Amino acid sequence: MKTGASSLVQTALNAGVEICFANAGTTEMPIVVALDRAPGMRVVLGLFEGVCTGAADGWARMTGRPAATLLHLGPGLANGIANLHNARRARTPVVNWVGDHATRHLAFDAPLTSDIAALTGSVGWTRTVKSAGEMAEASLAAVEAALGPPGRVASLIIPVDCQWEPGPEPLSVTPKPALRETRSPAIREAASLLRKGRGGLLLGGNALTETGLRAAARVAAATACGVWIETFPSRQECGRHLPLFPALPYFPEQAIEALANVASLVLAGARDPVAFFAYPDQPSRLLPDGAALHTLAGAEEGVDAALALEALAQELDAPAIVMPPRTIATFQPSGLPLTPDSLCRAMAALTPENAIVVNEAATTGLTWNAVHSSNAAPHTMLFITGGAIGQGLPNALGAALACPDRRVIAFQADGSGLYTLQALWSMARENADVTVVVCANRCYRILQVELQRSGIAEPGPKAQALTDLTRPVIDWVALAKGFGVPGCSVHTEDEFAGALLRTFSQSGPSLIEAVIG
Repeated sequence: MKTGASSLVQTALNAGVEICFANAGTTEMPIVVALDRAPGMRVVLGLFEGVCTGAADGWARMTGRPAATLLHLGPGLANGIANLHNARRARTPVVNWVGDHATRHLAFDAPLTSDIAALTGSVGWTRTVKSAGEMAEASLAAVEAALGPPGRVASLIIPVDCQWEPGPEPLSVTPKPALRETRSPAIREAASLLRKGRGGLLLGGNALTETGLRAAARVAAATACGVWIETFPSRQECGRHLPLFPALPYFPEQAIEALANVASLVLAGARDPVAFFAYPDQPSRLLPDGAALHTLAGAEEGVDAALALEALAQELDAPAIVMPPRTIATFQPSGLPLTPDSLCRAMAALTPENAIVVNEAATTGLTWNAVHSSNAAPHTMLFITGGAIGQGLPNALGAALACPDRRVIAFQADGSGLYTLQALWSMARENADVTVVVCANRCYRILQVELQRSGIAEPGPKAQALTDLTRPVIDWVALAKGFGVPGCSVHTEDEFAGALLRTFSQSGPSLIEAVIG
């Protein structure tokens, strides 16, 4: 018998959704049965819902197609909502199937009853299914909503009786995301502003493809404008084969200084630059007062930012740019203890071509972005766009399953890695080619920096305790082993370089705890 659940799953599969990251419960059992009977739909178990949502985000960032998650009621969704926040900020297409109590049971306010729509509404598009008869249409609507453009999180709340009752024939429609071209007046206005001098470009979205970056270099050469990249974009192509532009600094005073002389800023796939947090006596907006802000390709408008930059370069009669050869990163281990700089230099020299680097390395990751990633072999970077930590390991899992022919490096801070450590188990089960590099400084270093910035030169014992990850020291190698992932701990440059090369020569996941002094 065709059920509402089978209509849901088969319609999504026909629409291009080919993987589901799941942590199901009682109210999702009919969907579990439907998944079991759907050839072509891959199912991956996550031991925590934040792993499911983060992995779906990583898959979709690398493929451009939605992944599905299967989540259990409001509490299950709530467990995964931090990484859905990251997906929303990254404009990633994700489809959530959230089970709910049977419609007749909701009136009894059972223990797991909650306002699921309030939760799903906080991260994107949401719809509650009312009957089994609408399951196919609702499934397709969710995929279409996720694809946008721009991409977004789309959630279906599905009462279990709508899953088990007879459902309609699945729909056979495969929607395609289609970015729009920017308007000619926007191109002409951007060219006019940049010709006046003291201009700037801020890049995000698909402006950070090879096409977009090369077009931005042409614009910069023609107008002498400054070019910056969003601090934590969704995805960026990187390496020594591409033009080199700095990321807008994370700390607001540094970002304000970088933009201090800008009279006009053109946005290409990026948002109006604002500080991550408010600080006493500092502005929230980073652009100087009086500077003009112009949107060439809006981050939320579904406009092709790379194509808009090419059109802008043409409007400016900007010639093609011949990339000067850049220094190839090399590394000669000295046997000295690891530092953030030496760790990043080793990674730049040894990262294989076409790798995917998922950067949630916090303070060490800032060193990688600013200094070393540009001299590495061509690779793709994924970032913690929404700022909600615990993204890195699940994102790496999703990226590895999406691109099984590419090595994935999860460049991971120790503190944030503990939020979604269960992703290691899923990596082991799926034999995902992920090298996890844990930057183990054994503290929340970024919070220690923020304490200093707040004027606390010598934190007291309580403040110190809230930023310290010792007493006891966390044994990453033992944790990895417990989840089925081989691991090692390294303290010196030589040990790290050797361990990194070993993991690249092996299939499946592995973990390196890089202890940083």
